[in-house]
Amino acid sequence: MNKKFTCVDLFSGAGGLSRGFYDAGYDVVLGVDFDEAALRTFKENHGKAEAMRLDLFNHGNIDVIVDYLDKKGIKLDVLVGGPPCQGFSIAGPRDMNDKRNSLYLAMVKLADRLKPQAIVLENVPGMLQTNDGIGAKRIVEDFKEIGYTMTPKLLYAPDYGIPQIRKRVFFVGLRDSTEPFEFPEPLYSEDKYITCEEAICDLPALQTEDGEIIYGEEIQDYAMPVSNDYQKKMRGKSKKVYNHIGSIPIEKTKKMIALVPEGKNYKSLPDEYRTMYKYHEALTRYHSKKPSLTINTGHRSHFHYKYNRIPTVRESARLQSFPDDFIFYGNKSEQYRQVGNAVPPILGQVVAAKLKEYLKGK
Repeated sequence: MNKKFTCVDLFSGAGGLSRGFYDAGYDVVLGVDFDEAALRTFKENHGKAEAMRLDLFNHGNIDVIVDYLDKKGIKLDVLVGGPPCQGFSIAGPRDMNDKRNSLYLAMVKLADRLKPQAIVLENVPGMLQTNDGIGAKRIVEDFKEIGYTMTPKLLYAPDYGIPQIRKRVFFVGLRDSTEPFEFPEPLYSEDKYITCEEAICDLPALQTEDGEIIYGEEIQDYAMPVSNDYQKKMRGKSKKVYNHIGSIPIEKTKKMIALVPEGKNYKSLPDEYRTMYKYHEALTRYHSKKPSLTINTGHRSHFHYKYNRIPTVRESARLQSFPDDFIFYGNKSEQYRQVGNAVPPILGQVVAAKLKEYLKGK
C-alpha cells in the first residue's frame, strides 16, 4: 500500500481546508493556530493529526514546527494555509499596512525550511483586486524566490457543489516546476447549483407549529430521511445531528424578520421600519431555491429561508460543506466563528484531488 501524501495546515482554524485534503486521502499530520477552541475542533476531526498553539507573528516558532516534524520523522509533501489578510478583505476597512497582511510570510519561511512539493494558500478575493492585486503579486514573488511557481485563481464555491455564494482566491505553488498548476474545472452549472433547501431541509426545524422558536437538544434526530445526494454526502455515517442549537430572537427582531420575504432583506420592510437598519445585509432571509449568502462568523444578520431565526452552527456548517460527523467545540460564538472563517471542505477536496496529479514519490 502506498504511503499517503503528508499535509500540514498553518492558520488552520477548525481545519476546513485540511479536512478537504483529509477527505481526498492525504495524511494530515499537524494543524497550527492560536485559537484554542478551533484547535480542539481541528484535532477531533482530522484522524490522528496533532494540533499546535503557536503565535505565527513570531517567526521563531517556525523552529518549533520544524523540530516537531523532524522528531516524528515526517517528510512534508504539501503545506496548506489560509493566513489572515484582513487588510485586503471587502468585509472590513481595507488597510494595506495591517500587520496581518504579512502573516503569509510564516508559510514562506516554513516552506523554505521544509521544501514541500507543493503549497496551497487560500485567501480573500481582495488579494487579486485591491490596489491592482499587489497582495497576490507579493505572494507570487516571495514564493518564487524560494523555488515555487505559484498560480492564483478565483474559485466560486457553487461551481463545485457547495450551497453557498462564496468566492475565494487559491494560490497553488509547485516546487522546482515551470509548469503552472491547472485548477479543476467547475462541476456544476448555475441551473444545477445546490440550494439552501436541498442542503438543510432535513435538519430539525427548532420551531413549533405556532411559530415559537426553541433551542433543541445537544444531540438530535434528523427531521426526515435523506432527500438528495448532497444530504447523503453530508450525513455520511452520522446517525445524529450535533451543533444544532437554536437562537431565540428578541420579539422586535422576530417581528421584523417575519415581514421579510424569502431572498429579501430589511429594504422589503414597511417604510416605518426600513430606516431602523443601515447595514446592507441586515435582516437578510436566505432563498430556499438558491445557494446561501457567504456564511459569516455569527453577525446575526442572516436568517433561515423559512423559520424566523438565524441558522444554527450545523446549518451554517452544512452550507459550508462540513460533513455532519465534523463536530465543533467551544461555546456557540466560538463555533460560529470557526465555521465562518473556514474554507469549505469540498472546495479544499477538489483542489487536493487535482493536486495529486502533480505530486511525486508515493
